[in-house]
Amino acid sequence: MRRPPGRASRPSAPEPTPPPAPHARPSAGHRALDRAADVLLWLGRLVERATRPLQRMYRSGDPLDRYSLVHMASVAGDAIVAVALANSVFFSLPVGQARLKVALYLGLTMAPIAVAGPLLVPLLDRGRSRRAISFAAAAGRAAAAVYAAPRVNTLVLFPAAFALLVLSKVHGITKNGLTVAYAPSEEGLLRVNARMGRLAAVAAVAAAGPGVVMLKVAGSTGVLYLAAVAYAVTVVLNLRLPQPPVKRVEGEVGPRGRIARLATAAAGTAVLRGASGFLLFLLAFALRRSHQPTYWFGVLAAAATAGSFVGDVVAPRVPSRVHGNTLVLGALFTAGVAGLLAFGAFDLLVLAIFSALAGAGTEFGRLAFQSLMQRSAPGGMQGKVFVRYEVLFQLAWVAGAFIPAILPLRFRVGILVLAVLYIVFGLSIVAWPYRPRRPAKPEAEADTS
Repeated sequence: MRRPPGRASRPSAPEPTPPPAPHARPSAGHRALDRAADVLLWLGRLVERATRPLQRMYRSGDPLDRYSLVHMASVAGDAIVAVALANSVFFSLPVGQARLKVALYLGLTMAPIAVAGPLLVPLLDRGRSRRAISFAAAAGRAAAAVYAAPRVNTLVLFPAAFALLVLSKVHGITKNGLTVAYAPSEEGLLRVNARMGRLAAVAAVAAAGPGVVMLKVAGSTGVLYLAAVAYAVTVVLNLRLPQPPVKRVEGEVGPRGRIARLATAAAGTAVLRGASGFLLFLLAFALRRSHQPTYWFGVLAAAATAGSFVGDVVAPRVPSRVHGNTLVLGALFTAGVAGLLAFGAFDLLVLAIFSALAGAGTEFGRLAFQSLMQRSAPGGMQGKVFVRYEVLFQLAWVAGAFIPAILPLRFRVGILVLAVLYIVFGLSIVAWPYRPRRPAKPEAEADTS
């Protein structure tokens, strides 16, 4: 249609804008999903930050970092196995009287080293076999855990558990040789051993949590399968280890692996190990006889464990000029004085401090002697030396554990006995070099006739 001339076209009015639609509120399901996503992201960031040291060690080319991961995985597997066995027929069979149970248990702690020791001596003395031994110990434990998992409620568990204990002891003894081989210098062995102790403690605590969760979900069978996974990881990590160099150390060794210069430190460390077994069984038996509250056991056991970890933290900061013998004797006397104070006060706080000092002293002594032994064992004789002292310290632990388990000691009296044990043995070790000695027999006079 034509517009009339002279009239301008009128602009059309703009269309009205529709009002904005009201904002849809998320449903309860969407809000729950958002929160779950936030929690998962937060957990992911937390795990990433917590595992940064492990990632750094995995990427590192340092052989000691690589072996530290092997040791952590091995300790984690052992901790998970302990959770599985604690809930199995292994500890629930009616063995009979309490004394027989204790004797069987303490004898079982000696059996693995008695079996593994003679086999390890020639292999460790060769030096080049250490990596293969570590690999075989991990692979054997993985197989034993898989074999034992579906048989946790049968007597077949006993030989499988024994195999796990033997191979765990094999790993522990072999660790001494590999630590010496991979340590950057012999002067830093105390720091290296303390670092390995800290990492092992972290691995055991971190692995116990998933082990307990698996125990609730799948029982001891599931826990043993989880331990097999940890040992399988140990096997894979062993493959990344370089061939350990054989460091030659000059020195003389006795017919059974005895090193004369280690006599003082070995005696002190044996006393510390015996005292640790005494304290553990004193807590387990005498606390009940003395009718102390049950939670005392948990507090004092936790204090001893924390003290061991503190020992791993503090030991590397000790000046290098302090000799290992001095560290061992200092640990003895410190624990002895703390025991006398705990006997006098007999308060839970004081007893916890004593337990922590006893744990720290035992760890100090272990680290100091371990470093001295690793530094002093001659090349080609390390297997004989390592096995000798491992057997000695295990015997000392068993002997110390027997006393409170068999004798009806009251808890407070046991603390006094332990304090006197520390101090008397410490004084005897100090005085031993100054003992009067027999004069040498005069040589037979030559016959002049």
